[in-house]
Amino acid sequence: KSTLAMHVVAEAQRNGGTCAYIDAEHAMDPIYAAAIGVNTDELLISQPDTGEQALEIADMLIRSGALDVLVIDSVAALTPRAEIEGDMGDTHVGLQARLMSQALRKLTANLNKTNTICIFINQLREKIGVMFGSPETTPGGRALKFYSSVRLDIRRIESIKDGVEIVGNRTRVKVVKNKVAPPFKQAEFDIMYGKGISREGSLLDIGVDLGFVKKSGAWYTYEGEQLGQGRENAKTFLVENPEIMVEVSERILKQVGIGVEPDGGPSADVEAGAMSGTMSGIDDLPITLD
Repeated sequence: KSTLAMHVVAEAQRNGGTCAYIDAEHAMDPIYAAAIGVNTDELLISQPDTGEQALEIADMLIRSGALDVLVIDSVAALTPRAEIEGDMGDTHVGLQARLMSQALRKLTANLNKTNTICIFINQLREKIGVMFGSPETTPGGRALKFYSSVRLDIRRIESIKDGVEIVGNRTRVKVVKNKVAPPFKQAEFDIMYGKGISREGSLLDIGVDLGFVKKSGAWYTYEGEQLGQGRENAKTFLVENPEIMVEVSERILKQVGIGVEPDGGPSADVEAGAMSGTMSGIDDLPITLD
């Protein structure tokens, strides 16, 4: 979840945007963020002590109108002040849910006015004693689910191995709510340890789906040229041959109609930055990553 949010931040910065990261978990790794492409020198980072402080900082940053993307990592770590100041074992029923509900009533209108994307990262919990339906739930009450424009469910589905060593995870993302496009779409991609989302892996998968990258047994072929035996070898070939990677990327963008001018030619943005990726163009949205 944090990796996906950091990629959003990196793409926003690459397109000239200003971003902030509220690290309520106190676990952000600046070295990993830099490897993904985040400019940590230009990123506004806060590690608040309480949930109230985190949401006040978020409100102040959003109202300033200076931000393009704000990430709150994570909702589960937004601990109310009363809980921090209390003793271990004290019960605080519904404090976090009330805090989130109050904050979202304030934040939503300002997000719209300032055209800011706000990404809330959350965790999964299990409800005890559920016999029917899913026992999974998310901390922080129901308000965030209602206010969110887009909700993504992110799960690891398998490990990626190099020999016997695990070098990454195959990840599935399902859109469980979407106010701006049809929901329930799914995407799968590789997250490589220390590197982030594998662009070359995604290009291979989409190329095979669109039919111009051929897969015969374990071999991958593009325009008669063998990319490699096995997915990892084909990915390595693309990394070592960036001109072919750019060609595959441009062909995918053209085939799906992204970055194409009305006359059918590639736009200047695609020609100038086929390797950099583009922002989705969704503004003023609270987005939840579960």
